[in-house]
Amino acid sequence: MQASSSSPEKNYAPFILLFVALKLLLNMLAAGHYGFHRDELLHLTLGNHLDWGYMEVPPLIALLAKISTAVFGDAVFAARVFPAIASALMVWFTGLLTVEFGGRRFAIAVACLCMIFSPGMVASGYLFQPVVFDQFFWLMAAYLTVKYVNTNKPQYMYGLGAAMGFGLLNKYTMGFYAGALILGVLISPQRRVLFRKEVLIAVAITTLVFLPNVLWQYIHHWPIAKHMGELKTQQLDYINPMDFVMQQFMLHGVSAVVWLVGLGFLLFHHSLKTYRFVGFAYLLVYAFLLLMKGKAYYLLAGYPMLFAAGGFSIAYMIKNYIGRSVTAFAVIAPNLLLLPVVLPIFTINQTLSFFEYYHQHLPFMDFAITWEDHKKHRTTQDYADMFAWDEMAAKTAKIYYSLTPEQQKRTVIFADSYGEAGALHVYRKRYNLPEVVCLNSSFALWAPAKLNADYIIYISDDDDVSDLAPDVDSYKRMAGIENKLSREYAYGTAIYLLSGVKPSLEVKYEAHARESRLEE
Repeated sequence: MQASSSSPEKNYAPFILLFVALKLLLNMLAAGHYGFHRDELLHLTLGNHLDWGYMEVPPLIALLAKISTAVFGDAVFAARVFPAIASALMVWFTGLLTVEFGGRRFAIAVACLCMIFSPGMVASGYLFQPVVFDQFFWLMAAYLTVKYVNTNKPQYMYGLGAAMGFGLLNKYTMGFYAGALILGVLISPQRRVLFRKEVLIAVAITTLVFLPNVLWQYIHHWPIAKHMGELKTQQLDYINPMDFVMQQFMLHGVSAVVWLVGLGFLLFHHSLKTYRFVGFAYLLVYAFLLLMKGKAYYLLAGYPMLFAAGGFSIAYMIKNYIGRSVTAFAVIAPNLLLLPVVLPIFTINQTLSFFEYYHQHLPFMDFAITWEDHKKHRTTQDYADMFAWDEMAAKTAKIYYSLTPEQQKRTVIFADSYGEAGALHVYRKRYNLPEVVCLNSSFALWAPAKLNADYIIYISDDDDVSDLAPDVDSYKRMAGIENKLSREYAYGTAIYLLSGVKPSLEVKYEAHARESRLEE
């Protein structure tokens, strides 16, 4: 059943498009629900500050934000159009990769259904953030490599170079897969392809595409190194390697069986020995992330190609109609229970009813509503990150316009975190607010060098700002977040009015600004 350049190929495009349409429909049903996620707010803000790099991400997400806003508008639904397209394209190329492995209709159906209903793929595929595009570029890299092996046509290798280059401009984790794919080919029977001139051209294409970001990093004193250092000390050092291992199965629910079978066939079965490098690449990235205590979702981008191999492998093993029907049902039905948990296709009240039902009758599902504070809440942490941003902006505006026009001229709006700052930036036109100041994340890059303010409307991460007392004449808590579903409510975010800003606060701000921009 192995595909080759000389074997006749049926046109499976119409069949694959059925699954593409289903994926697109599900994402569109969810796109307008709840509100912006805190990460989406950051990425949309980057679109108004186009550059070749940022403190935590490469530049592609900012360009996509700029295009998305210009073409589709600034609503929640609009921001999620590109992720929906990327997710649908992943289903498309998973189907095509299955065909390249030698799979037919049933194999395609199994692979595509896993892509559509795997909880991990669903949860990471509808928000406007680099993760979904990272998965897309990894899949493109695998598909183009396999296509090159099957056809020996140089254009696929050149496409691979471009995919890796743009993948690096989207998320640096593409570098992990690029290195693993090269090593995987090197230790596989296909190692001969590495010594062809088109490979050197592909490397040159990747380098040319990615070079502007490297230069930006150099000019800005390598902020990615600082970001990775902070990520390691604040989050990754606390990750249990066994949790990483177990979560690779939990992230996919019953679909884990499919990728396991696919990996086994890639590594050990004669029918997929030509593509063994795909399995090797996955194992190399897996080992690297396990060693470096990476987050479980970092490896999600490695599974579309395993689902494609798994679809082929299961079709290879199961020939009869009844067995195939049972298998197709088995890779869908259990994961449907998780769909409302990972994709907001229902109203929030309906979704809360699901969570309550699960808590009462399926207590093992409580993992979904357990946040990183290890406490159980009414909804998932991702959903909680989508509430209260409009409330925060409205209350900030009310405080701002309670000041006289003269006071407003000497007022700065300052936010502690990128989520709060992103919300105030995205909603500022609606309320005619001045630009927010923030020294967290990439906001530090365009923050003013000096505050020059007599009044500060301060959105604080917690409900205690008593440490500011020596630096202002007075401070007063003006408002809090009242939406109990939001993470801002759970963590006590509050809005303060600081009056009579003293020079000591200006000095602290300037020092913090220089430090945040790596200027000292």
